[in-house]
Amino acid sequence: MRFGVVVFPGSNCDADCYHAIGAATGARVEYVWHRDTKISGFDCLVLPGGFSYGDYLRTGAIARFSPVMREIARFAADGGLVLGICNGFQILQEAGLLPGAMRKNESLTFRCQWTWVRVEDNRTPFTLLCEKGQVLRIPIAHYEGNFYLPPEELAEVEGRGQVVMRYSTPAGEVVPEANPNGSLGNTAAVRNAAGNVLGMMPHPERAAEGVLGCEDGRLIFRSVVEYLRGSGR
Repeated sequence: MRFGVVVFPGSNCDADCYHAIGAATGARVEYVWHRDTKISGFDCLVLPGGFSYGDYLRTGAIARFSPVMREIARFAADGGLVLGICNGFQILQEAGLLPGAMRKNESLTFRCQWTWVRVEDNRTPFTLLCEKGQVLRIPIAHYEGNFYLPPEELAEVEGRGQVVMRYSTPAGEVVPEANPNGSLGNTAAVRNAAGNVLGMMPHPERAAEGVLGCEDGRLIFRSVVEYLRGSGR
């Protein structure tokens, strides 16, 4: 079983993801450089957080044109698992692999804090080991994490069950007070229609070990491993 952590100029959570995935799953983990054009043999590709290309133009706008993204698009089209975290989520949106766009936080400030997210769908490869309705404690760290879609498109995404996690209270209540950035519908994580690509703004790699204060993030990486074992890959 082989994970690839994609490194763009400006990525700053690549080493965190590398370590967390290995520690949580025991799987093989390798770095994938943004200029790489051969990514065969991987079971899951992870686009980590950071400030790819300095967030020039807008978050993920330049990274979307990196050579590796063409290969990631093919990998996803063939059913490969792709996880985008924070800036990785933004890059996948720019590449058209996930719906929506990220606007500046409603507060117009960078938010770095612990949040709680309620699992809306535990049937994805990334939430297989979670219970539906389970509340996870996972931190965020972003300035542009305000998920947006035009109303008609949001209705379609909601109707297809593509919202995988929502910001909530520790008790699982999805209320405005629990929303740290203004995301429509308290959206914290979204999948593509096929279910093999997931984007999430919270950082599971920062909540994957007891020394960090919480291990809820391990469930994301372990779910991937469980799914791959069950699929025979």
